Amino acid sequence: MLAQPDHQSAETMDTLRALNARFIHNFVTNDVASHDAILHPSFIDIRPNGQRQDRATYLKRWATGFDPKVIVYWDVRDELITVIGDVALVRSTNKCTRRRDGADVTGMTTYTDTYLFENGKWTCIQAQITTVAPENYPSDDTIVSAYIDGKLQKQLS
Repeated sequence: MLAQPDHQSAETMDTLRALNARFIHNFVTNDVASHDAILHPSFIDIRPNGQRQDRATYLKRWATGFDPKVIVYWDVRDELITVIGDVALVRSTNKCTRRRDGADVTGMTTYTDTYLFENGKWTCIQAQITTVAPENYPSDDTIVSAYIDGKLQKQLS
């Protein structure tokens, strides 16, 4: 009989944190091939307005979704990972500053990426994004990573 993996282990949490970092890095670098590799074949995306996008539509948008001339600041903060059986909920909030016509507009969205452990690996089966109201913004001391002009910043420790 095969041993069941311990999804509550530090190793599993490290794997899921690394997948979350890869997910974001794939977005910032428009890396469709790397992103495609971490998506489940049945992946679906749910946009902030409730629109559902299939995997192919999502990946097509992914190819040009991040423009460092427009998105001048992007961070990941308030990471929370919960594992229940073979399902993991990876949640974080992104702060984003967009520059348009010389003006900067900053806002936050929170996301839940749902991962399924299947065939020995975790793949993302659903991503859902929600706009965050200013009174619910997580503080800067929860920042996990930050990008300025599309470049990952060194962590201050």
